[in-house]
Amino acid sequence: MQNETLQAFSRLVSIMDDLREKCPWDRKQTVQSLRQMTIEETYELADAITEEDWKGIREELGDLLLHIVFYAKIGSEQKQFELVEVISGIADKLVSRHPHIYGDVKVNDEEDVKRNWEKLKLQEGKKSVLGGVPKSLPATVKAMRLQEKAKQVGFEWDNKEQVWNKVEEEMQELKEAIGTAKQDKIEEEFGDLVFSLINYARFLQVDAENALERTNKKFIHRFTQMEQQALNNGKQLHQMSLQEMDAIWNTIKQQREQ
Repeated sequence: MQNETLQAFSRLVSIMDDLREKCPWDRKQTVQSLRQMTIEETYELADAITEEDWKGIREELGDLLLHIVFYAKIGSEQKQFELVEVISGIADKLVSRHPHIYGDVKVNDEEDVKRNWEKLKLQEGKKSVLGGVPKSLPATVKAMRLQEKAKQVGFEWDNKEQVWNKVEEEMQELKEAIGTAKQDKIEEEFGDLVFSLINYARFLQVDAENALERTNKKFIHRFTQMEQQALNNGKQLHQMSLQEMDAIWNTIKQQREQ
């Protein structure tokens, strides 16, 4: 199996070499032009994961692997780095950050592993525990990553009850801000509430980003079904009252729950 994997990877690299030389579109690409496409491919993989679509996951992983090889090819042409350096670099990093596997460090559980990982990153020159969280991450994902990183140095609540108390505290502060009618303060307190809810999700072992995306998909499904049912009744939604739409919505909801 290992030989098959190496052969398949070697074939992909060879195809990339051919395309870069012979295909006008592939030859034209730069790291800047590929950037947005890479982001889209990453989101397509995320969609497939949310749907637990294993065929889709396999295909999207292939697309991302192509992008990695593509960037490495351009890096080589620009005399910045070679593909072997990319592979060796991550291999060396994995070995150095897993001293409990490749050294004599003892760990008790996955939390010990995470704490060691963050300590090693600081030893490697990172200036902050929060370093390495991409600025362009979606805010929900970024909040989860920031909270996880802070946890590794002990900046963490003891239990979910304490976190829920914080959620209730932030809800009260938002209500007070609404009473002031100061929009900037309202937005600030709303952000604090969302951040605390994401923190609570972590304590429930819930992926807040994935949970919200599942709700988005559920809303889309129910809303489009409501639109279709309204059309079947000879109406458009804008011609209906909220009570009429709500009645259809509840029927669709009940059908899904049965």
